[in-house]
Amino acid sequence: MNFLLITADDMNWDAVGAFGGPVPDVTPNLNHLASQGLRFQHAHVTAAVCQPSREALMTGRYPHRNGGMGFEPIWDHIETLQERLHRAGYLNGILGKVAHLAPVKKFSWDEQRDKGDLGHGRDPSLYRHYAAGFLERAKLESKPFFLMANAHDPHRPFVGSEQERSHFCGDIGSIPPPSMTFSPDDVTIPGFLPDIPELRLEISQYYNSCRRCDDTVGAVLDALDASGFAEDTVVMFLSDNGMAFPFAKTNCYLNSTRTPWIVRWPSVTEPGKLDDRHFISGIDFTPTVLDIAGLDPIEHIDGRSFANVLSGGADEARDLVFTVFHKTSAGNTYPMRGVQTRQYGYIFNAWSDGKTEFKNESQSGLTWKSMDAAAKEDAGIAERVNDFQYRSPEELYDFESDPNALNNLIDDPDQQTRISVFRSILLDWMEGKEDPILEDFRGRLS
Repeated sequence: MNFLLITADDMNWDAVGAFGGPVPDVTPNLNHLASQGLRFQHAHVTAAVCQPSREALMTGRYPHRNGGMGFEPIWDHIETLQERLHRAGYLNGILGKVAHLAPVKKFSWDEQRDKGDLGHGRDPSLYRHYAAGFLERAKLESKPFFLMANAHDPHRPFVGSEQERSHFCGDIGSIPPPSMTFSPDDVTIPGFLPDIPELRLEISQYYNSCRRCDDTVGAVLDALDASGFAEDTVVMFLSDNGMAFPFAKTNCYLNSTRTPWIVRWPSVTEPGKLDDRHFISGIDFTPTVLDIAGLDPIEHIDGRSFANVLSGGADEARDLVFTVFHKTSAGNTYPMRGVQTRQYGYIFNAWSDGKTEFKNESQSGLTWKSMDAAAKEDAGIAERVNDFQYRSPEELYDFESDPNALNNLIDDPDQQTRISVFRSILLDWMEGKEDPILEDFRGRLS
């Protein structure tokens, strides 16, 4: 089989219509792909920030077990999916986000095009052009292929924003607009954010960027269809993490790590099916690809193949997921660990001491500035601002009734037995994975 992986950059799971997205017409191409394949209700990336998320995908290892805990290269002795595919005769290609799989030599790319070739990673026509060229090369060389097409949307700066004008300056005219745009009145505000006019404007800009990401998905799939390879290619789509807003990206909340994972495996996956039973994780991507390709697994990795689930099988062990966070792109360290089941999510914030202030990329735009200003007059928003900045060492949420993580149950007397169970689950995992913050967690339990 051939493989096409398409990724979005900072797209929340619920931006996609097929996953219940509240804003119509944002993702027609992804909705169509979902109608042809299988989508997962409980799919999560391993770490909700770009480079560690992507390096976990391509190594099958948690960040502290591949070396890429922040924006660092993986260790030289770690085998990658691309190295294994290259040795098996695959042609490896990547479009966009090249530097976020590092060091580049470890990923055995036969062809690579970065954002400079792709209209800052935001021009669907250029993705179509270079995808078509790569697929033609695979045909001429008679090789199976692995192509990773990485849209830079909807990463900040968003379409039509002041950040966009400042960031791209005189080059902004070369970046095409999305095929459809949304006004502040068109959008729905996520439940974990307050409805403030400036915030609503930025959410509309975010959705405009999501639409252009979907345009890119459509362009790449058009190239695949035109190549004649579609029936021999496993297509997967996911986002590397949640949206770049407070309480999403660079955290361990449900809206941080949940991703809109779609798989189309011709003649294997059931068209239009929703799997609401199994949990899959970013670390499972590499072993799954190798399993489908009929290649030997990489030893000592953390993930497991879910190829049997794609073909309609059951895996009773897929009932929870572990997520992690280490560092922001600015290099600030905020160690977090999460355990999520169907109903509950438990988070350990090793950095939270009542004094350390959390800072991340999402505070650079209109949303955080408007929240910070509104907090001076609105006690509810002031509490949310404080929660985001300082947290508590432990958090527990009932995601079935509180998917936006608004009510921390960690001090609820009725939840103490459940909290003890989650602590035990996380402790066992941390011991087994030689987690570098294990002693911090043990200290919390003592």
